[in-house]
Amino acid sequence: MFRRVAPALAAGLIATTLGFAPTAAAADTASTARTAAVRSYDHCRTGYFCIYSDWGGGGTQCSWASWQYPRVANTADMCSFIRNGHPVRSVANRTDHRVQYYTGTNYNHRVGSTTSGGAGNLQGSYQIRSFRPQ
Repeated sequence: MFRRVAPALAAGLIATTLGFAPTAAAADTASTARTAAVRSYDHCRTGYFCIYSDWGGGGTQCSWASWQYPRVANTADMCSFIRNGHPVRSVANRTDHRVQYYTGTNYNHRVGSTTSGGAGNLQGSYQIRSFRPQ
């Protein structure tokens, strides 16, 4: 048993000495990455419902002003990544109401909703083809 512990202990000591051990800087980097992902949703302006082609509000953004487009029966009409067949990976709702979204055009096959002020990742395997206020 001592022979198994000693090499592991020696490896840990070498890693720490050479600077390979996790440090506060590594923790800060992870924190910064999470913060940057959250900040991506900031690109969705007040009064808009936004969908994204990547996780955490990244990738291509398509957005609709709630006063201009309170309901959209076919998102592909105005969203390039939907038109090109890519799924929606995240959403942000900066409107003053909950938004329901559907995998079918014309409000068919409801898949979820996001409350006013909400944002986050979706399953990422489907498209939002229509949406409307709840």
